[in-house]
Amino acid sequence: MLQDWENREEEKQMMLREKQAELLVTTGDSPSDEVVERAKLLAAELGVLYAPRRGISVAKLIAAHRVRQALVLVQGGVRLIGPEQPPMVFHPSMGFIRAKRVLKGEADPMLTAARLTPGDTVLDCTAGLGTDSLLFSIGTGSSGQVTAVESSFPVYALIKDGMRHYRSGNAAVDRAFSDIDVRFGHHLDYLRSLPNRSVDIIYFDPMFRDPLLDSSAIGPLRGLANPDALNEESIAHAKRVARKTIVLKEKRGSGEFARLGFRVEQRGTTKTVYGVIDIDSGI
Repeated sequence: MLQDWENREEEKQMMLREKQAELLVTTGDSPSDEVVERAKLLAAELGVLYAPRRGISVAKLIAAHRVRQALVLVQGGVRLIGPEQPPMVFHPSMGFIRAKRVLKGEADPMLTAARLTPGDTVLDCTAGLGTDSLLFSIGTGSSGQVTAVESSFPVYALIKDGMRHYRSGNAAVDRAFSDIDVRFGHHLDYLRSLPNRSVDIIYFDPMFRDPLLDSSAIGPLRGLANPDALNEESIAHAKRVARKTIVLKEKRGSGEFARLGFRVEQRGTTKTVYGVIDIDSGI
């Protein structure tokens, strides 16, 4: 038992060192006291360094502290900056347009495929910038819950702060973002930890396995996101955990649907389609 505890502690310390080498938190050039306090609290929560600007450029802060990226907090926003990538700004992009349509009562193909109803619990296993989690959060409403798992620590840090503080000008969208429970880790580890039949809907969008190269909104993510294909163990655990549906987003014509056992929901001539495994119907 002592050896097991020591091994777990060693793993925790290794993960902490990896985080600290990955990222620091700072602010814009002339931050308000509120933004400075927000940055300090976020750095403490993430277990990484808070570095005050004091007129120093972000590039020099990154070099001085020997980290790979800086998370830069500003009033009402946040961006991720690194020397070898374009800046990544937290923004829902096309998700904002889709969200407004759903709020007007229009159907969304992803929510339709998932058979989402208000009050459902949803696990988004591949959070990315949180666009799909936003749609699920709006659809399930305040009586439901969306958990978004992200395996890239810098992206996790970006969306954790972004979802809390981004202001879109639409109160319902902002509330839906802030209701999302963002977790850091690999989705398979998280799925393994969950009890049987504990989540209504489980969602996968392995967007960087075979990305749509003309999708500029997610371009800055390419160097940070996990490019791996889903494995059968992830789907096996999803089948154990889900109560209602498992949904997979992929390119039209992808062989992943057949490989992993999904029934394809065809829709028009769009480049992406959704595959579904119905748990409660036994299909």
